[in-house]
Amino acid sequence: MGSFFAVKRLRRWSLVTGIATLAMCSSASLFADFNRLSQLQNKGFSISAEARLLDADSGTNALLGSVNPERQLSPASVTKAYLAAAALNRFGPQHRFTSQLVSSSSIDSGVLRGDLVFEGGGDPGLTTENLWRLVQRLHLAGVREVDGALVVSQWRFGPVDCITTDRCNALTRVANAYSAPLSSAGVNFGSWCVNVAPAVSAEAPARVGLCDSQTSLITIDNQVVTRPANSGTEISAERITDERGDVMRLTGQISTNASARDVYRGAGDAAEKTAQVLMGMLSQAGIHVREPWRVSSTQPPSSAQRLAAVDSQPLQEILLRIMNYSNNYMADVLALDLVDTPQAQLRQAGQAIESYVQSLPGHGPLTLYSGSGLTTENRTSAQGVNVMLENMFRQSALFPSFIAAFQSPANGVMRFIRRGSPTFQNNVMLKTGTLNQPFAVRAAAGYFRTAQGRWGVFSVMVNGSGSTPYLSWSEVLDPLSLDLDAMILAN
Repeated sequence: MGSFFAVKRLRRWSLVTGIATLAMCSSASLFADFNRLSQLQNKGFSISAEARLLDADSGTNALLGSVNPERQLSPASVTKAYLAAAALNRFGPQHRFTSQLVSSSSIDSGVLRGDLVFEGGGDPGLTTENLWRLVQRLHLAGVREVDGALVVSQWRFGPVDCITTDRCNALTRVANAYSAPLSSAGVNFGSWCVNVAPAVSAEAPARVGLCDSQTSLITIDNQVVTRPANSGTEISAERITDERGDVMRLTGQISTNASARDVYRGAGDAAEKTAQVLMGMLSQAGIHVREPWRVSSTQPPSSAQRLAAVDSQPLQEILLRIMNYSNNYMADVLALDLVDTPQAQLRQAGQAIESYVQSLPGHGPLTLYSGSGLTTENRTSAQGVNVMLENMFRQSALFPSFIAAFQSPANGVMRFIRRGSPTFQNNVMLKTGTLNQPFAVRAAAGYFRTAQGRWGVFSVMVNGSGSTPYLSWSEVLDPLSLDLDAMILAN
């Protein structure tokens, strides 16, 4: 009799739990999975995706959805989230990089009796404004003449070997700014800036000049023509390097009533560009340098004395620029700063980030050939990215600076992420990654807050191949926003 009721109770319990399990599975497949995003696999794309809830009280997390979470794929610029985490752990949010003018020679009646050395400090955000302050401080130190040369020292790193086709091609010719060469002594993100303004009358050549100098530091081959009002403005620019040095070649047209345009293109050599810019500034400040400038990869001697110095923005400010604008030059320079040995190369920078990740339990494999993600050879998994994101979430002193560098779809500077429902727009902070060659990569990772106020992490990587079609961001963000929307509302 007892066993009969026991069996009957067991059957009733099995029925109830079976119905509950079925309901949970149905709810999971409907509300908490990547069932929409995963359909890209039918088009031949590889996917690694995972979303988890973070339980701050118990230290545990709950899986909301996944697609091949351990698959190793290219994260593109989501790599920069790893870089940000490694840099914050290494340096701290308030760290600053110092660039300075030094010399082993003495100053005699306003004359520096030897070479003036600019020692690049690896500042990823060094600008002409910083250099102007440096020159002004040198002037205040009493220097009016340099009885020697201006030497730009990139002993920390530079020139850095190119590892991608676009950066290698950019040594002689480039039509973008993101392929700029890397140096610990680079300024203005390793790029030249030319301002293009319309002439007073139509059919006249446009007015052009460098954005940051009245001195003709490089040749500008101006073929931009001024057209009548409302004719439209189309400007093409290319930096080539020949026997004249760097040349900015501009073609196209600009309307008489158009606003002036700034055009940026990577320089041929970042340290040489810094030398040219500094020489122009020294001249304008009334500081005469007798000998021609030169670039060196040798560290200044220990006897060298500081004459002037300028500090970078705090690291947390630098990360805002790197993450929000996905600045590849800044990212790779910061990654190279993580390497202790002189004359660092990009693979060493990647290994420095890998060393940081090795301290994260459960992360799994990670291979980085750069800190910017500007190569499809970088590899990680969605699960690994989430482990890193969770680790940063649990570091109270670092997390505010870390998450501040991610973008909200509703308010981010990248317009293509402004899509999806209000829930997705306002409850998600993310970093995206995009590559098109040699195959398409669309990646996104970050944090979300659920309807009940809980925190979660997510990571998605979609990789194509040589045979898959072009992949637009809408094909990824639209299903991803719906999937995350359902997870946010269900929790």
